[in-house]
Amino acid sequence: MIRIGILGGAGYTAGELIRLLINHPQAEIKFVNSESNAGNMLTDVHEGLYGETTMRFTSEMPFDEVDVAIFCFGHGKSEAFLKEHKVPAHIKIVDLAQDFRLHPTVKIADSAAEKQHPTPEVHDYIYGLPEINKTKIAEAQHVANPGCFATCIQLGLLPAANMKLIDKDVSVNAITGSTGAGVKPKPTTHFSWRMGNISIYKAFSHQHVSEIKQSLEQVQGRLEAEIDFIPYRGDFARGIFATLVVRTNKDLDSIVAGYKEFYKDAPFTHYVDKEIDLKQVVNTNKALVHCDKYGDKLLITSCIDNLLKGAVGQAVQNMNIMFGIDEREGLRLKPSAF
Repeated sequence: MIRIGILGGAGYTAGELIRLLINHPQAEIKFVNSESNAGNMLTDVHEGLYGETTMRFTSEMPFDEVDVAIFCFGHGKSEAFLKEHKVPAHIKIVDLAQDFRLHPTVKIADSAAEKQHPTPEVHDYIYGLPEINKTKIAEAQHVANPGCFATCIQLGLLPAANMKLIDKDVSVNAITGSTGAGVKPKPTTHFSWRMGNISIYKAFSHQHVSEIKQSLEQVQGRLEAEIDFIPYRGDFARGIFATLVVRTNKDLDSIVAGYKEFYKDAPFTHYVDKEIDLKQVVNTNKALVHCDKYGDKLLITSCIDNLLKGAVGQAVQNMNIMFGIDEREGLRLKPSAF
């Protein structure tokens, strides 16, 4: 059994992680840490777990009882935590925050001349996208789990990068559910504001663009194009649906063949010949991708569940790979298609 400690246990991602691990045949949760909820039942916060567990949150961190620690902190808190606390060297870490996703030498700048190229091999944290880094993840002690938008957009673009097609700026539009904003209420997450509403935020400046470009450059060899990303807030709870436009004269049949070849061994990412929709992936660790061609415009659609393939589902997938077991363990989930 893989013995697991969860830190930052009160948010949406931690609740989904606990749900997965309770039903994982080779996992055992040893502790769920939350300073603000210490002593309370997990079900006091994660009410969907009634009947599944009688565990309580703890303020303790008994690292001697675990093999892996999974960080469900907010962004910026993982690095601060590691400066203040000693995690034994033998314990593996999967971090869901953005703190360690970028290699330290990566600098996203306005001009190509200012850009320093990443060398992921010397980074203490391996970027945890199994579709391109599975071998490194299997050997890693520390894994930085990708962002949700980044996962969805990368999985749409990486086969195109592998075919060296991304030599012009890419237009990206993607919409996410309200759980992507976290569990703490904000003006844009209240039901009365979100219901029947749609809005954009962080246009052309979203923090996930840097990691998207890092992975595209890793696969394509170099990347001079920009990722012109406009994120949308949706009036639904979970999921991400993205449309990506790449300019290329390559014929569609060859592109589709390249996509299918790229994902032939990926257990969760699938090229689909028909148009896709969000409900095909909600409640699963799947990513679906589809391509269409309009003149020289390649339209790519991709979708994931932001809490699963975009967060803790991928974290469990990475954990499985790190411990040398089937990466599908604990993740055989049916979509909420109706």
